[in-house]
Amino acid sequence: MNKFVLTRSDACWPASLVPELEIDKLYGIGDPSVLSTPSISIIGARRGSPYGTSVAKLVAEIAVEHGITVTSGGALGVDVAAARGALSRGGKTIVVTGGGADVLYPSSSSDVYHAAYEGAGAVISLFPFGTEPFRWTFPRRNKVIAAISQVLVVTEASIPSGTFSTADTALALGKRIYAAPGSIFSPYSKGTNKLIEEGAQPLVDIPGIECALAQEYTFLAREQLDVKTPDRGVLLKALFSEPLRPDDLARLLDKDVFSVLKDLSEYEVEGLVERLADGRFSPTEKAFLLRT
Repeated sequence: MNKFVLTRSDACWPASLVPELEIDKLYGIGDPSVLSTPSISIIGARRGSPYGTSVAKLVAEIAVEHGITVTSGGALGVDVAAARGALSRGGKTIVVTGGGADVLYPSSSSDVYHAAYEGAGAVISLFPFGTEPFRWTFPRRNKVIAAISQVLVVTEASIPSGTFSTADTALALGKRIYAAPGSIFSPYSKGTNKLIEEGAQPLVDIPGIECALAQEYTFLAREQLDVKTPDRGVLLKALFSEPLRPDDLARLLDKDVFSVLKDLSEYEVEGLVERLADGRFSPTEKAFLLRT
């Protein structure tokens, strides 16, 4: 593993980390040159739903197809989904961690850390190697996530959420913020919907995502992407609107609950729906990102 320590006098120091942020040293592992590449920060809920993580993966995939590095906090849910989306397409990722760059936190994101360690990007931190993450370290880490990229994308967030401290820093630095709108009934979309209400640019459909990135990073957008939502009938279409329990689905679709359960079981076998902890069913990432 290539460990490095950067200060403002180093060639690889990110120019976007301006003196006003009072950040004068970065500790990292991986390829420091990635810090000088165009990047996009993608963040969101740690308990992200399949919708939020799917949007994160999709934005990351589109970004790396155009040579844009994907930055995140490496946390559970949306953050790690974005990093994995970038790596799955052979792209680069920057993980800005709340502990030392050599501390795997959370351990469930170890695949992303190791990929970055081995050259597919870098893991960076404001804190010396070996530092354990604490509650107070994350707001400082969020400043780096906001500052290091040209654009901040939030795909899911509840209220309250640490996402807002990241967004506040991005706004103060004149960065553009994009947010994925969600159901008014979803607690994980309250934050993103509020950001849109306060002026964030909404990502309303898949071609719109590429057009937004094309505008920000100056590349030619394709007229149409090959990503399509699978057409699996009214039941799955209902779940794309919001996760529902079988009895709610039955009432909505005016169907017998046993036939709804049968359909849900078939979709589970196909990997198109999953049961959430509260008993509701939701489309999976496979369903959201199924390519035809």
